[in-house]
Amino acid sequence: MIWSHAPFADAGLLSPVRAGTPVEAATGDRAWLQAMLDAEAALARAQASLGTVPKEAAAVISRAAEADRLDLRALALAARETANPVVGLVKAFTAVVAEEDPRAAEYVHRGSTSQDVLDTGAMLVAGRALALVRADLLRTARALAVLAVRHRDTLAVARTLSLHAVPTTFGLKAAGWRALVLDAEARLARVHEGGLPVSLGGAAGTLAGYLEYAAVEGVGEGPGPEGYAGRLTDAYAAETGLARPVLPWHALRTPVADLAAALAFTAGALGKIALDVQSLARTEVGEVAEPGGPGRGGSSAMPHKRNPVLATLVRSAALQVPALAGALTQCLMSEDERSAGAWHAEWQLLRECLRLSGGAAHAAAELAEGLEVRPERMRSNLDMTGSQVVSERVAARLAPVLGKAPARALLTEAAQEADASGRPLAEVLGALPGLPPRIADELASLCDPAGYTGAAALLVDEALKS
Repeated sequence: MIWSHAPFADAGLLSPVRAGTPVEAATGDRAWLQAMLDAEAALARAQASLGTVPKEAAAVISRAAEADRLDLRALALAARETANPVVGLVKAFTAVVAEEDPRAAEYVHRGSTSQDVLDTGAMLVAGRALALVRADLLRTARALAVLAVRHRDTLAVARTLSLHAVPTTFGLKAAGWRALVLDAEARLARVHEGGLPVSLGGAAGTLAGYLEYAAVEGVGEGPGPEGYAGRLTDAYAAETGLARPVLPWHALRTPVADLAAALAFTAGALGKIALDVQSLARTEVGEVAEPGGPGRGGSSAMPHKRNPVLATLVRSAALQVPALAGALTQCLMSEDERSAGAWHAEWQLLRECLRLSGGAAHAAAELAEGLEVRPERMRSNLDMTGSQVVSERVAARLAPVLGKAPARALLTEAAQEADASGRPLAEVLGALPGLPPRIADELASLCDPAGYTGAAALLVDEALKS
């Protein structure tokens, strides 16, 4: 038997929402290792720019910072002995650098600590993943805008508490979905464009190790924010492309909590769309259908089925990410200057939030771009209740003549009769004695659902201005 993956590899078998998507590669173990090596190399370059590491050494360290030169599995096993992967990484990476230049190896991880490297690496991974997620969200929003324009006036039934309520348009529903997607993208943008900081604190958030090596090299600290600590943080931020934090954040986990909250909203927003699509795609509803394809949506037992797999994948992520994000928020309770457990608990939770949200966004883009809309089925479903969906409108017209309560009672009785007899509401109302002549003459138009979509079309226009 030939195995395509090592027995310890996570191939995504139980997480199909992210299997094979760009975000999976961007958040995998190799990507995480590369991000930590990028953090080490950026630190060496930042120190070199301030004169505390030779520029030649920083260049060697940067050239050697390639994940494929290290043994991932060996690093993972070594992490069991130190409770984090950075200790083993630094040892192995130093050996790689020493093969090229033993003198440069002396400057690997100089003055640093495991949390600086892992947290900076985590922010690099997050930034790369968010770029993918945001691109897919914008794809989704563009596709939904097309649907909103195309179906601006496509009549459909609005449902409240799962039952027919009043008429609406499918364009308004699509515009609403788009608004959620843009809200999610905006939240991710706020985190992505300034909320992902480098981690630079040294052993306990004082930067003492960095300062000591600076002193050894004859680079003074100096007063105020222009001192070495501030300059090093600025240089490190510039080298990584990450933000500059006000304080070291080893035990101040705002960046992770903010990222978790934005990802939870994103997954939830996409989950709303997925759940609507699942409901509208039911056999007995049939108002939309997912894009098809060879093997897409197949059942192992029922050949006739074409399951809404994209919506199912998105919804599966939406049910997981908020729970994982809640656990990340709990990690704000981090004791002392570095936590023994809360920090460690973040790593896998954060990775899952990123790749589940990324997988959901990728599936949502495909879903929105290929969604099949069936206006004729929407109209057929709207007519199922014989114009009862406009009872609110008729009640509003009768209230000035009969009074609000009597008008409501009359419409309730008429709707029950129409439901029991299967006759249209207009016909039942027309047979009632004492109906004001003006109302009787207008019954046909009053009971036409197409005339009672309110401001739906104008709301679509307004939404699409953004």
